[in-house]
Amino acid sequence: MTSCNVFCDTSLSLSEHDCSFQEMFVSCRRPPFDAGFEGIGEVVGLGLGASSDYTIGDTVAYFRNGAFAEYTIAPAKECIRVPLVKPEFLTLLVSGATAYIALKRLGDLTKGETVLVTAAAGGTGQFAVQFAKQAGCHVIGTCSTNEKAGFLKSIGCDRPINYKEENLGETLRKEYPKGIDVVYESIGGSILDVAVNCLAQKGRLIVIGFISGYQSASGIPAFKGATLPVKLLDYGEAMGKMMRMLAKGELACEVDCGDMAEEGRFSGLESVFRAVDYMYAGKNLGKVVVEVAPAAQGNSKL
Repeated sequence: MTSCNVFCDTSLSLSEHDCSFQEMFVSCRRPPFDAGFEGIGEVVGLGLGASSDYTIGDTVAYFRNGAFAEYTIAPAKECIRVPLVKPEFLTLLVSGATAYIALKRLGDLTKGETVLVTAAAGGTGQFAVQFAKQAGCHVIGTCSTNEKAGFLKSIGCDRPINYKEENLGETLRKEYPKGIDVVYESIGGSILDVAVNCLAQKGRLIVIGFISGYQSASGIPAFKGATLPVKLLDYGEAMGKMMRMLAKGELACEVDCGDMAEEGRFSGLESVFRAVDYMYAGKNLGKVVVEVAPAAQGNSKL
């Protein structure tokens, strides 16, 4: 297989959203299997076929099981060239692209409609809020802290709802009696029930994850559609558009590297488990990113 060796010298990512895709790719596997699904890093070695597209020192983002590694081998066709090793670009790879394509192709957004985004301050929710707002919609976003509510306001959310302090169902029924036109849902469980019950006539429900069930005893039923993300997501178009928006300052890409976590920044492979726990505890603001190889190790080669 044509491939390029990628040294992930800055970041690997996790988010409540990532699991929705990762589950579909690895749900049929039994442990042990390589963990991690997406990363960004510097090319330090090339296969013969890859040398026509890449050179040593190029920076690429990539999809690959086993991304929780300081070095990994990724097929060239699974890599996307990015300007530099920067965590913000990693947020676009799956989280941003999912929101962009889901709302563009499936949301069929119309100016003036009401859109509800659950886990709105998370890795993919932050993008759903911005894309819905750019489409001229009234955006509602759920979150779990007042800090996250403040962040949502800063990226254009019209009505942040801290569900720890407000009853989500009651608030939606009271303030939006005509219902919600589009729901972008990633939590599942009781939140999904509320979302369905609050849909307007001809409303659209987009489900992109079930984080509330990932740690349950039964988990999420297996989904026989491992190639579905590849078929649905046109990464080239989405990434190109989002990177241009980012360059123009039209898109915020919030990254959470664990600086406010109890044990500090997520640095080194040994911190991956902390990042996962941090994410499942709902403490993250934006996309969780792990620096697998600290800068001091950045000059090492294969």
